[in-house]
Amino acid sequence: MGVVYHGNYLQFLEIGRVEWLRSLGISYKSMEENGIMLPVISLLINYRKSAVYDDLITVVTRLKKTPTVRIEFDYEIYNEKGELLIEANTVLAFLDIKSKRPIRCPEYLLTTLGE
Repeated sequence: MGVVYHGNYLQFLEIGRVEWLRSLGISYKSMEENGIMLPVISLLINYRKSAVYDDLITVVTRLKKTPTVRIEFDYEIYNEKGELLIEANTVLAFLDIKSKRPIRCPEYLLTTLGE
């Protein structure tokens, strides 16, 4: 069909989150090594226009509010013409890897956000 499969946008959102963390000097891998995982517990996507093959896309990722036991992001994905392709929102929970129980946002992330 020449357009990007709708499920691929979920991967684009994940890349946006990982790169958002990296821009703060935090790697998702290091969070997992420190016993924290962030599963998605809510996802909302509004498709506006399809990306086509070979489009260069831009993923804009914004933290919606100060994290607690959850962290919420808003996203916009644009094509190279600057056209809005999707708007999305995800909510993730901070979980202890061993117990799989919710935990509060790590202090180092809150401190980094406060700078």
